[in-house]
Amino acid sequence: MNALPILIGALCVIAIAYRYYSAFLAAKVLALDDSRACPSETMADGHNYVSTNKWVLFGHHFAAISGAGPLIGPVLAAQFGYFPGLLWLVIGVCLAGAVQDFMILVGSIRRGGKSLAEIALEEISPLSGLVAGVAILFIVVIAIAGLGFVVVNALAESPWGTFTVAMTIPIALFMSLYMYRLRKGRIGEGSAIGVVLLLVAVVVGGRVAESSWAQTFTLGKPALIASMAVYGFVASVLPVWMLLCPRDYLSSYLKIGTIAFLIVGVLLVHPTLQMPAFTPFVSGGGPIVPGKLYPFVFITIACGAISGFHALIASGTTPKMVAKESHARTIGYGAMLMEGVVGVVALVAASALFPGDYFAINTAQDTPAKVAKYEAMVDTCCAQGFDVKPRELERLEKESGEAKLEGRTGGAVTLALGIAKI
Repeated sequence: MNALPILIGALCVIAIAYRYYSAFLAAKVLALDDSRACPSETMADGHNYVSTNKWVLFGHHFAAISGAGPLIGPVLAAQFGYFPGLLWLVIGVCLAGAVQDFMILVGSIRRGGKSLAEIALEEISPLSGLVAGVAILFIVVIAIAGLGFVVVNALAESPWGTFTVAMTIPIALFMSLYMYRLRKGRIGEGSAIGVVLLLVAVVVGGRVAESSWAQTFTLGKPALIASMAVYGFVASVLPVWMLLCPRDYLSSYLKIGTIAFLIVGVLLVHPTLQMPAFTPFVSGGGPIVPGKLYPFVFITIACGAISGFHALIASGTTPKMVAKESHARTIGYGAMLMEGVVGVVALVAASALFPGDYFAINTAQDTPAKVAKYEAMVDTCCAQGFDVKPRELERLEKESGEAKLEGRTGGAVTLALGIAKI
């Protein structure tokens, strides 16, 4: 199947959903009213409650909800074929995920920017608030552990990546001082300077990785985990406008820009999706996700379609910074649609690889028993007419500079190779 009509169709559906369905929700269901003062105005404290430009807050919210989930989930769900994941991403984000984020954001805005636990305590009972608080704590711990695992694996022993990510912190601090103190309100100027500095950091990062400084920015997993914990503490203590919000806003340019370039690449190259619409693994027994299509495609693809974790973001820092109620449509519904686009593009990139290469990379082969199990799966599938023999692994290894791609589970390597192939 050619990727061009799939991507164009998905983008059209998502655009129509934003133009009409979100407008219906805003006008008829939520009745957004800009004459109603937001918490950023009535409770302004210069720390957490800060009236923020709509697009800056859009970038902050998008970066907060769009971590590794919408990139990795669709890649792993490609095991079932490209069609189930595509349907769930497009339908789920338009009718479920974006609606949830939008509704929770407005609900929190109208309750003084309170969190879900505080709203449950106020609207239902103290016991409900306690239960919700405990549940949220566990959800946050699990989410941070899962997404942090992907980030740590990606940055471990990578001086280029570590340098680039580290440089976003001083760049974000400069942007915040520029936009809020030196040239107050000059969002465009601050954004332009920040993006240029970010691109410079990416380019310089490659030079650093080849220099004597490489050892300084080559961190192991324990050091990265400690660094992330320290950053999380510092970012939560500083005023939200100083580091957390501008850094999220800055990183959104890199992420959305990468996705935009990939979309342009698909439109120009219109690659063929090598993965079939459905694979034999829809009935279960897959080497990546052992369960059946239902319900595991919905579990594997959460971010990008609908994620309960987003409700915590929509009732976290974002509602305390919204300047006008009408901005909630762009920030709540729009940012989630953008995450859906990220998921669709990730699915297309993974499906552009030959099935044999895809399964070889994502199937664990770290023990003789697992290698034997993988080889048995290959023989069985080939006998059933589904060719899962590796076809381009040697070339991909050579072009990527990796000595061994087999067994690199987790989806990140597959995504990178799919993007590179396109």
